[in-house]
Amino acid sequence: VDASRMITAAEYGNTSWELSVIVDNQDEEEEKEFTLRVSGELHVGGVMLKLVEQMEVAQDWSDYALWWGQKNLWLLKTHWTLDKYGVQADAKLLFTPQHKLLRLQLPNMKTVRLKVSFSSVVFKSVNDICKTLNIRKSEELSLLKPLEDSSKKKKKKEKNNKDPVIEDILNLDNSPLSPGSIASPGLYSKTMTPTYDPVNGTPASSTIMWFSDSPLAEQNCNILAVSQPNCPPEVLAKMYHSRTLLDKAKLNSGWLDSSRSLMEQGIQEDDKLLLRFKYYSFFDLNPKYDAVRINQLYEQARWAILLEEIDCTEEEMLLFAALQYHINKLSVSSEPQDFTSESEIDEVEAALANLEVALEGGKSENILEDITDIPKLADHLKLFRPRKLTLKAYKQYWFIFKDTSISYFKHKEAAHGEPIEKLSLRGCEVVPDVNVAGKKFGIKLLIPVADGMNEVCLRCENKQENQYARWMAACVLASKGKTMADSSYQPEVHNILSFLKMKDVHAVAQAAPNPETIDMKPESFVSPRYVKKYKAKQLAARILEAHQNVAQMPLVEAKLRFIQAWQSLPEFGITYYVVRFRGSRKDELLGISHNRLIRIDMVTGDPITTWRFSNMKQWNVNWEIRQVAVEFDHNVSIAFTCLSADCKVVHEYIGGYIFLSTRSKDQNETLDEELFHKLTGGQD
Repeated sequence: VDASRMITAAEYGNTSWELSVIVDNQDEEEEKEFTLRVSGELHVGGVMLKLVEQMEVAQDWSDYALWWGQKNLWLLKTHWTLDKYGVQADAKLLFTPQHKLLRLQLPNMKTVRLKVSFSSVVFKSVNDICKTLNIRKSEELSLLKPLEDSSKKKKKKEKNNKDPVIEDILNLDNSPLSPGSIASPGLYSKTMTPTYDPVNGTPASSTIMWFSDSPLAEQNCNILAVSQPNCPPEVLAKMYHSRTLLDKAKLNSGWLDSSRSLMEQGIQEDDKLLLRFKYYSFFDLNPKYDAVRINQLYEQARWAILLEEIDCTEEEMLLFAALQYHINKLSVSSEPQDFTSESEIDEVEAALANLEVALEGGKSENILEDITDIPKLADHLKLFRPRKLTLKAYKQYWFIFKDTSISYFKHKEAAHGEPIEKLSLRGCEVVPDVNVAGKKFGIKLLIPVADGMNEVCLRCENKQENQYARWMAACVLASKGKTMADSSYQPEVHNILSFLKMKDVHAVAQAAPNPETIDMKPESFVSPRYVKKYKAKQLAARILEAHQNVAQMPLVEAKLRFIQAWQSLPEFGITYYVVRFRGSRKDELLGISHNRLIRIDMVTGDPITTWRFSNMKQWNVNWEIRQVAVEFDHNVSIAFTCLSADCKVVHEYIGGYIFLSTRSKDQNETLDEELFHKLTGGQD
């Protein structure tokens, strides 16, 4: 009896038990299951060693790791013991490669298949993807689940059932992200380093050299850096469906969590995800290094216009169509990314200098020093306050714009006295109300007050374009808390004027070419709504007329101008979510932009209140009730639950924009990943 007791105690002390591990060996059809005798004190590295010894298969296992499906957890800390991880006899582990194939739809709607880390957090996986594709500033992009996610299982089996736009998949399966690559530190050094001319710092030859050591050299890298021909109108019509604000909110529900891995978020091998620019804050765009980035950004903007994910006027739609037509023509007829001509570099850099302020949301480094006399504007403008049951009548007043406020008086002589009203524009929404052909140059101001927004409409009457550009630029800067003394004021005026000039189809004297003589499918350049509205000949004539204004532009400048025009749309860069504010009984929309949060009425689409990030003190998530709470200056606090997406998605968006605002040009290329996770993780 004593002996049997001793054996039981010995077994108890040994605490060895059987652990079941399935091996996902990609060389074999079926997964094999192995049973290992282990104890709780055995570390994960020891388990893997035992497993490989028992398999007796000679191959490189260095990319393999253990995945615990029941707990949705990678066991990556190989020095941790099974006890520490909580692995017991009921656990079923999978020994599987960390890098797996993924189908990625790029912003240009083309699909690439490449190996991606399923064990790194998504922030790092996106960084690796961007290095492979030669896209700088990976922090601006992320991965989005397609809306038709529920049917993806069927799609995997039916190879012909791809999106209508995609004819073929660019296979980057032999990319540097192959099994075993995890340990090699210099993975991307050659992929990321273009070959430069030492004198002027431009690439020595065309973009193809950028990819000399990357899998893209074997494929055609033009699919990334060069704009592809527009898709046929019938394909566009299939992809298009009119979108309400609610639909737009649904589009944004599928962003992956940057702080967790693909595997932890239920993504499986060869699933399809969308790679998109998520944050509308494009830093340091430079044609010398960013051929792919600029092209993919242009493509994302182009598809947003064509599919009406963002609203624009008919006049703007025709300008976008003309730029697309121009870019298409240049892309087909030349080797566009070959910067060998000094003059072209100068032209592009001049364009870039003008664009930079707009592209980066008005940031500028060389702020004018020590200005005692802040400039002011003074002019006759017409004013109208929309109220219910009143006819629209504009009345002329004398306006003075100083600091970040507008005052108006009955007439010029009264300007020494008290104004009729003084409007502070800090935190207001500024919306252009322009029709160049109709000579209408208006500015709609939505000014925050205690219970919402007051709407004020201004209209420029004399010297219209110039007056409008100066006042509009001043309003935009004032809304951000900046005055006209800021060095970004003049570039802002210049950008507005150049945008108006591009829209003005009567600015160019020469006659537009006859549409009959040009092979053009106008329906490919506008959203399907306009195809229903106009006959093809009419559309072609109007696009060619608008094209006269941009016909002399070099290719890269045309793409940058398209991006800039996209940025000047009132809805640009606003990401919508359906939320319920604390204390409210109805669903509303929350708009998140690079510098503010906007509370929006779901029925009318009108902004109710705006809160600027610059006034934000702190934000956090109450995970139990899944509520996001934000505190601002002057004891203003808001809280809301998210209905159209997980609250982590919304929280990460806010933290992500705060993170991007910390970037500076002297940072080199290094990213503070720790700070990103700290700002977006939601844990105090």
